[in-house]
Amino acid sequence: MAKSTVQKIQQVAIAALNDVETLLAEWLPDGIRQGSEWVARNTARDDQGKGSFGVSLASGKWNDFADSDAHGGDLVSLLSYLQGCRQVEAAMQIDQRLGLGIFQRNGEAQASPPITSTSTKSQLRQQAEAERIASLQKAAQLAKRLWQSAQPACPGHAYLVDKGISPYRLRQTPQGQLMVPLYAHGELVNVQLIDAQGNKRFLKGGQVQGAYAPLGRVMPGKTLYVCEGWATGATIYAHTREPVACAMHAGNLEPVARALCERYGHLEMVIAGDDDRATPGNPGRTAANAAALAVGALVLFPAWPKEAPHRLTDFNDLARWYRQQGGHDE
Repeated sequence: MAKSTVQKIQQVAIAALNDVETLLAEWLPDGIRQGSEWVARNTARDDQGKGSFGVSLASGKWNDFADSDAHGGDLVSLLSYLQGCRQVEAAMQIDQRLGLGIFQRNGEAQASPPITSTSTKSQLRQQAEAERIASLQKAAQLAKRLWQSAQPACPGHAYLVDKGISPYRLRQTPQGQLMVPLYAHGELVNVQLIDAQGNKRFLKGGQVQGAYAPLGRVMPGKTLYVCEGWATGATIYAHTREPVACAMHAGNLEPVARALCERYGHLEMVIAGDDDRATPGNPGRTAANAAALAVGALVLFPAWPKEAPHRLTDFNDLARWYRQQGGHDE
């Protein structure tokens, strides 16, 4: 008996879990795996940073803590939400992408989807892993070429002026984008490109998880600060002259903290977290506390004056606000 449309959608949702990370990397490319979840920005709204939007890698359930109406129970509903299409259209896209054969062009279901042997699945996983490693290597090579050919960043770059920070060792592309270098195991593996409007992107396929942008030099007797964005890190470095590692987003704080502990051994480390006070669940504070607990570090958040706007979230926001008030930002 032919399956109903609802049954076919459910079948696609279950089958899609075999390739959950591949799909999520395509739909939410700036996300990262954090434990059993994929943490990313919600591309369906004006989401400025990762932390509130997560997808279970085990079940496909997803939720946006910043939007009570944004949640679902599987990957089909997630793609439907992200693309603003019907679930049957999302299911057919996934079916075609993975070659499941659950939907045919005429909308009828096959008697049964193709059965993939265990050995074939293993081969597919190995192929996917090989492709992932190749993408990482390609992005790292491109990062090195871009970095070597770039000039020192201009202190008058609009983004730096807006943030009130110095360029330090940043470089700049001929097109005027700032280049923030990301390192892992002492090697340049990626760059974050920032334009004059503050729009940011990483190199496609490049490593982000566990990679960081350094400011200053890690040395015995120095306190190492780990924070989210580079502007926040530059602000902390300017005020403390202690080394800083910028993890680029909340979900990467713990991986970076762990990587630094593995690389340098025992460190006096402080997780300088964002305080996302206006976001339900406060993902910045939550991630910073979790990272500090994981590596036995101290944790620090901005101390907000009563009159500071609630939209401010990080140490750079606080420093800029003080300057606007004509006060001191020590």
